[in-house]
Amino acid sequence: MFEFITDNEDRGQVGIGTLIVFIAMVLVAAIAAGVLINTAGFLQSQAEATGQESTDLVSERIDVTSEVGIVGNATSGELDSIRVAVSGAAGSDQIDLSETTIQAVGPNGQANLVFTDQAANSTSLDSFTSNATHLNQTKFAVKNGTGAWVSGDSAVLNGEEDYTIVINPGAEPFGDLVAENSSDGGVYYNDGAGSSGFNYAHLDDGYDSFGQSDTSSLEIVSPSSATTSIELTAPDLFSEEGEAVRL
Repeated sequence: MFEFITDNEDRGQVGIGTLIVFIAMVLVAAIAAGVLINTAGFLQSQAEATGQESTDLVSERIDVTSEVGIVGNATSGELDSIRVAVSGAAGSDQIDLSETTIQAVGPNGQANLVFTDQAANSTSLDSFTSNATHLNQTKFAVKNGTGAWVSGDSAVLNGEEDYTIVINPGAEPFGDLVAENSSDGGVYYNDGAGSSGFNYAHLDDGYDSFGQSDTSSLEIVSPSSATTSIELTAPDLFSEEGEAVRL
């Protein structure tokens, strides 16, 4: 029924063959295990990165605490400043406002606004008393709790101080002032009809500014890509110049 191998040489050959097969199985298993370990490590790294990004999208968000406009001309119903008070969301780390962008849609189109601490004519904002009319289009500036303009390295939400984003309501896409580069490198406003040379937005020069009954939408995008959406709606009637109206 069973065949017994009595030749010692034949018995050794069978043992070597079995050993070769065993070693091959071990090698295949080791390679497979290595592939599985590498794949598991890669998937874990991806999962951790995705989890961190998802957490940042929730926690590294900019909260808006108020939206107001400062009336510049009550007769024509125009604002000379849009102010958006912001703070970091609960549980957020430091948020750099100089790396934040604002996607704005207004009565005169749409634009992406970025941080600046310079006026439209490339001088420091601190040299002006006006709070927004010297800002170029596609730009926003930041004030601290004392009302002072802040530079890029100081415009950081850290839970200790809140800041206010300041936007020029006379520049596109809120108003109809458009900036153009002059031959000497300065930036001036152009009304689109050939009249230029203004280095900031005068409300009394015949330009339209964001004002009564106008609406606009803003999406404030933090450096971690967390987005906060707000709607700005001006009242139907302004009472007096210099008053703050809720938007």
